[in-house]
Amino acid sequence: MKKVLFTLIAVLGLAFGAGAQKAQLQLGYGGYTMMDACDMHDGGSVDTAWGALTAGVNFKVLPKFWLGASYTFSSADYKHWDDAHAYYHVIMLNGRYDYYRNSIVTLYAHLGVGVDITHMSDGDYKKNKAYFAMQASPLGAEVNITRGLSMYGELGFGAQGLLQVGLRYNL
Repeated sequence: MKKVLFTLIAVLGLAFGAGAQKAQLQLGYGGYTMMDACDMHDGGSVDTAWGALTAGVNFKVLPKFWLGASYTFSSADYKHWDDAHAYYHVIMLNGRYDYYRNSIVTLYAHLGVGVDITHMSDGDYKKNKAYFAMQASPLGAEVNITRGLSMYGELGFGAQGLLQVGLRYNL
């Protein structure tokens, strides 16, 4: 999985490195993911889920468009035959379009597509399964704290959560 993520980042860097004006690192937390809302654990009902942690890198490829890759981790406990656990590993390609910007605030829309690799364990039963993963956030806001650091929040649906908040660092 690490090889896939590093390969994706390297390809993005090579493809868009010459035209990229800026790069951003981001770290965020989102609550109530699509993995909890949809059946991405072979049936059963979710008992507890804590949300999702996301780390990513974004490159500014056009004046209002960012492209990047992200990794999201989440887990849930659910009832299947016995108490079961699911661990979600999501790798996505993300696009972000800035539709309003001033010196402090940027409003944007974010769309991501990728794969969710779910590891399920139910007693001695263990299984890995792949699912389609996405994130659609039509309303996102980024607020500059300092020259290189900003905080963001997004409303949407997908593998990164209904409400996602975090920090971004401009390189």
